[in-house]
This record gives sequence, structure tokens and C-alpha cells, in this order.
Amino acid sequence: MISTADETGTDVSAPRRVLGLVVALGILAMACVASVGIGSALLSPGTVLRALTDPDGSISQITITEVRVPRTLLGLLAGAALGVAGALMQALTRNPLADPGILGVNAGAALAVSIGVAAFGLVDIGDYVWWAFGGALIGTVLVYGIASRGAAGTTPVRLTLVGAALTAVFLGLSQTLALIDPRTFDRMRFWEVGSITDRPAGTVGTVVPFVLVGLVVALLSTRALNALALGEDVARSVGVRVGLTRALGLVAVVLLCGAATAAAGPIAFIGLMVPHAVRWITGPDQRWVLPYAMVLAPALLLTADVIGRLIVWPSEVQVGVVTPLLGAPILIAMVRRSGSSSW
Repeated sequence: MISTADETGTDVSAPRRVLGLVVALGILAMACVASVGIGSALLSPGTVLRALTDPDGSISQITITEVRVPRTLLGLLAGAALGVAGALMQALTRNPLADPGILGVNAGAALAVSIGVAAFGLVDIGDYVWWAFGGALIGTVLVYGIASRGAAGTTPVRLTLVGAALTAVFLGLSQTLALIDPRTFDRMRFWEVGSITDRPAGTVGTVVPFVLVGLVVALLSTRALNALALGEDVARSVGVRVGLTRALGLVAVVLLCGAATAAAGPIAFIGLMVPHAVRWITGPDQRWVLPYAMVLAPALLLTADVIGRLIVWPSEVQVGVVTPLLGAPILIAMVRRSGSSSW
């Protein structure tokens, strides 16, 4: 999908895209309301509203303000981080299969946290973050380094194959560490499958600066990414510093994936599916793809989390299990539609 302009130079598809973004914000708002209002404890809308506006110290109020609201905020942050990171990776590599969960970024972060827990007894989210950043960076560098070897250089297929292989290795090592010391890793069971519930106090406050910086860096790179999509030579001819653009993109991916993985565990599929759905609406223009992904990815994550609370109520299924079950049919349906990804 290529945007068109009239003789005044105005993008005639912009009003439709703006309207679509408003609708996406409405969907996100509904997902937030559902996340705060629905849970194992059955609370009326009036009770939820009073807990938010007139806290009285009751169990209902504590459930809302100290459990569900932080859970919703964490879902917003993790979803936005993973959605934008996926869109950014796909744009930088020009690979429609690029995704933090497939190219080893999330798995590298998860392995680093597992090593920190096993070897150094990490228990604080503030420590998790730095280990997750290091693991995400190392995972990214390894995937790109191995995939770039050989005469063919870095290709989408090589990136995907190397990323899938290293992801399997990283996850296998993480599981091995858990089996060696099951008592230590018992508290990490839900984190390992991806969860935004029962996070330590202060988790949101710890990761929010890193997510915000990553989002800002990504959004500031949209024009350069559009030029890069036309090829490196064309990008250089219009003044884009290709090396700097890729470096800043890598920094943003590491910040976003490291923070999201440290806080919520290795949640897969969000970064793969959401950018495809977004490009179906916006076309390939990164000035729209990234903002849409930033809104729709947390909407999907929160929706998956709410579904996980309901399908085995009053118990729960972790969001990292629900997201593939929810997103895979959507992605398959889009793939069956010709040109849905607009590459």
C-alpha cells in the first residue's frame, strides 16, 4: 500500500490513518477497562470506580489499585515495547519474519536473567533489567554475526534460521538451569512463560524509563527507516546515515526487549503478528506503522491477559501462553489474504 498525494502535496490517506489510530486508541482503552475490571474476584463496576476515585483501604480497593492497575500498566509497557521492537526489527532487516521472539533477542535476555538468578541469586527487578539488557544485546549480536558470515551475507532466510536455532539453544540452557536448581527457579515459573501478574513491587517504575527512551528513539527513526526501505544507496543519496540509523535501531530494540523481558518474561508473537496487522491498515510507511504498533500491541497483550483470566476461572492461564493461541489464527488469516503485509 503506497500513500498518494493530491496536487497540493497533502497525503490523501492521512485522514483515514488518523481515524484508524483513534479507533485503535479506543480499542486499547476498552482493553484497559477490561483488565482493571475483570479478575478472579467478581467486583461490580461501581466498586471498581469507587476503588479508583475514593480509596477506603478495603480488600476490593487494594485488589484494584495494588494488583490490577499495576498489572494493566505493565501490560501497556510490555505490549508497546514488544510491538514497536518487532516493527523496528522488520524495518531494519527488511525481513517480514523478524521478531524479538524469533531472532533470539528475548531468549538471550531470558537466558541472561536465568544465569543471574542461578549464579548470583538475583531477586530484584532492578537487577533483572541490566542482565536482560546484556542478554538481549549479546543475542542480537550473535544472530547478526553468524547470519552475516558467508558469501551471501545477511539475508532474511539466514537471519530467521540462525535466530530460530539460537533461540532454541538459549531456551534449552535456561530450562537446564531451572532443572539443576528447581527450588531457586520455582519463583520464576510464571516469569519464564511470560506473565504480567504477581510482579515485584516497583516493576513498572523500574522499566518505564527504558521503555520510554526506546520508544522515543524508534519514533525519531521513522523517516530514516522509510528511506532505508528503498535500499542503502538510495538512503545515503538523500542524506540518511545508514550506520547511525542501524545503531540507533539496535539500541532501541535492546532497550525495549530487555525491559519488557525483565519485567514480564519472554512473551512471544506480539512483535511478529502486530506489525503485519498494522501494515495491512497503514501500508509500509514507518511514520504510521510504529505508532499503530505502539497502540495495538498492548491492546492485544491486555486482551490475551483478560482471556487468560476467564478461560479457567477462578484460576488463570499466563499471558505468554494465550498470545500465540490468540494471535496465530489472525496471522494465518492475514497471510491468506494477498498482499496483507504490504512488503
